[in-house]
Amino acid sequence: MSRALVDILVKDKVITTTQLNESIEHHKNTGESHVRYLLVKKYLNEAKLLQYLSQKYGMPAINLAKYEIKGEVIKTITADMARKYSLVPIQQNKGVLVVALSDPSQVIFLEDVRFKTKMNVEAVLTTYSALDAALNKYYPGSARLAEAVSQFAKNRERDDGPGPGQEQLNAQAIQIDMGAATDKDAPVISFVNDILVEAVRRNASDIHIESYEHRSRVRMRVDGVLIEITEVPAEMKRPLLARIKIMSKLDISESRLPQDGRIKIKAGNGEVDFRVSTMPCLFGEKAVLRLLSKGNLQLNLAKLGFEPAALEIFRKGILQPNGMVLVTGPTGSGKTTTLYSALSELNQITDNVSTAEDPVEYNLEGINQVQVNKDIGLTFASVLRSLLRQDPDTVLVGEIRDYETAEVAIQAALTGHLVLSTLHTNDAPSTVVRLMNMGIEAFLVTSSVNTIVAQRLLRTICLKCKIDAPVPLERVLEVGIPESIASQVKFYKGKGCSNCNNTGYKGRIAVYEVMDFSTALKEMVLANATSIELKRGAMKEGMKTLRMSALQKVVDGKTTLEEALSMTGSDL
Repeated sequence: MSRALVDILVKDKVITTTQLNESIEHHKNTGESHVRYLLVKKYLNEAKLLQYLSQKYGMPAINLAKYEIKGEVIKTITADMARKYSLVPIQQNKGVLVVALSDPSQVIFLEDVRFKTKMNVEAVLTTYSALDAALNKYYPGSARLAEAVSQFAKNRERDDGPGPGQEQLNAQAIQIDMGAATDKDAPVISFVNDILVEAVRRNASDIHIESYEHRSRVRMRVDGVLIEITEVPAEMKRPLLARIKIMSKLDISESRLPQDGRIKIKAGNGEVDFRVSTMPCLFGEKAVLRLLSKGNLQLNLAKLGFEPAALEIFRKGILQPNGMVLVTGPTGSGKTTTLYSALSELNQITDNVSTAEDPVEYNLEGINQVQVNKDIGLTFASVLRSLLRQDPDTVLVGEIRDYETAEVAIQAALTGHLVLSTLHTNDAPSTVVRLMNMGIEAFLVTSSVNTIVAQRLLRTICLKCKIDAPVPLERVLEVGIPESIASQVKFYKGKGCSNCNNTGYKGRIAVYEVMDFSTALKEMVLANATSIELKRGAMKEGMKTLRMSALQKVVDGKTTLEEALSMTGSDL
């Protein structure tokens, strides 16, 4: 409907005929709204456009960004209807529903909304950006996902063809179009394709497909936080999971046992791998797909977030001819990226670099990568033993999970090899205690380990809506920022916009705690020091803790104080 609106804008000389023709040509090539294009090109000012439309059509204008809409109000209109008609319900009172829209010509659809909600409907105007932000916040799912669900329901009613578990669910659709799915695609195929494409567009790290008694839902982890994308009708959850299993070459008849697989798709000009894990739950199965995009892989240690002193210590550790370098942290904290970045620096033509991984997340040219397979006895320990007979210089062990793997890795480090690996611990000093709890003797730990790194990922402030957010000086001092700089620090936050799904955060950055396992610290370990005592000793030697690294990112204006405190533990 924006074409009708721009014709009025030309008639009232708000825009020129040349600008109109430019928007028409752009619309032909991209399908983008005329008004949105004029706003992007700055031919129109949003605030002035809202004022003009309010006066022209006699409709109230509001700042939708300041409204916190109640959940029961949002539920009065479906996501499909909200996106189709470009409107958001904001208030409901005594049978009257107030909706916000940005294009006054959309009022012709209010009769349809009135019929479906069985309420009287009144409309107010808001800006295009505020409406987009509200749609993304309250109806985060893609409209195409809703269309696929609707088409699936229609096909079930007609029952005129093979079901989604039969020949239409083939494994050929690996080339995925970043645009709309074609009409010939089965609804389930379109739905799954759209989920994968939506995840790539949002730069999500994981997709969660969850089954409950009366419904299923799809959530995505974006910048470390799960957001709900769409609901799936109960009758669609089996075909949906069947499609995922077929694409990842899993057994669709097996729903009682966990399964692991992989999907590789070509979307746009790049390739994306999805690591697939399914697990039986109370009301069906849950599937989690982890995105592994080569395009997002940053293999430059200097750009990961290391502070100069910490990077120097880490580089010193990985450049040793032998010993162990351990990277610790929870799942999804970026350990693999850190290790792969280290391998990229060690990947020289003069060295033999090999890995044992479960799974191999990224293919690295020039490195011999082995996929662990427990089903045939190919464990981390057995692969590592074999690699040691292959004349290696550097070995990466995906994860040290048990005593056997730890023992072989330490023996390799003690016999002239550099070993890189990961563990799941809360900080760097507790890694030493974790190894000893596995059964490794203290003298073996102190003889083999060079450097230990703990890391986390913090969400960064959205640059498009970054604003000042002053913090009381007492609070600044309380969290550990030195008094000498506390009064000079400027704090920021994201106001929330369509670019960041109204969260105020866009992207993530790593924070590191790098412990140089010095002679003094090794002597403390041999004297049965606790992890707390070890941490205090490391801090005395200059180690910056995760909290200190996170606060530095706050001082640098990259993240918020709240994010830094929520993702890191307190210092001693």
